[in-house]
Amino acid sequence: MSGVVVGLDVGGTKTEILVQSLDGQTILHTTVASTDWDAEPVESGAAWIASVLGRSLSKDIDVLCLGIGAQGLDSVAVTARFEAALAALGYNAHAINDAGLLVPAAGFESGIGVIAGTGSIAVGSTDDGELLVTGGWGWVIGDEAGAAGIVRLASQAALLAHDDGLPDDGLLGALLLDFDVADSERLARAVNDIPTMDNWAPHAGAVFAAADGGSRLAATVVDQAAVHLARLVTQLRRRGAVGTDVVAAGGVIANQPRLFDAFRAAVAASEPTLSTHLLEIRPVHGAIAIARAALRTA
Repeated sequence: MSGVVVGLDVGGTKTEILVQSLDGQTILHTTVASTDWDAEPVESGAAWIASVLGRSLSKDIDVLCLGIGAQGLDSVAVTARFEAALAALGYNAHAINDAGLLVPAAGFESGIGVIAGTGSIAVGSTDDGELLVTGGWGWVIGDEAGAAGIVRLASQAALLAHDDGLPDDGLLGALLLDFDVADSERLARAVNDIPTMDNWAPHAGAVFAAADGGSRLAATVVDQAAVHLARLVTQLRRRGAVGTDVVAAGGVIANQPRLFDAFRAAVAASEPTLSTHLLEIRPVHGAIAIARAALRTA
């Protein structure tokens, strides 16, 4: 088989792999679990990538260039060492944080990428190519617009309202039903006893359903998440991020129009010169774009 370009989108939960011929034909498009993925130490991260490719690609495929967007590549220094570790394994690799895939996937040369999925993070760059990252602190102390963070905020709001003696406006009932518990005390236990992304994140849909059903508390939580995302964009702009386009993606914002609409409105209010877009193709196409650009400039 002739040479191909390969793109990888390595997230905290899953890794998407896209293999294309030089003329743009898709040879492989698959997803594998991101089990045990960590960007550091970079040698281990590079070995993990090589192992995934070894299991996914046939031996007759010649990888001319590898584009990677990966969770954990949060600085230029770490990314450079990661690329060097892959080079030592024989890969011509060009990598970036996974949120950085959104802008090239959308066809823009510069801009800000915002992910609201299991977690939330925003990525941009300065004129001289310095990587800028805001958010992405994790669901326990941050990531308010990620699925797990939204459930954390919603649980707080529902339990506070209950302790205030207010009638349930639909949010508490939605959480009780989704967690399959009988009352507020057991909800607090269900959330706190297993403080993990896997326990919290799957219940985010209940918050949006409650908001769509008329819960003001749930709608406020969604609006808070949108304002948080817009703040990430403003933080990047203040630190020198270039571009006039903001590209959003991730399982939550892509599947919940209420969040995207609120985010777009919040960005328009805080950064009126920016245009906000919802990515309509998979972010892994940004990794392919990075690989093709690297081949053109080689």
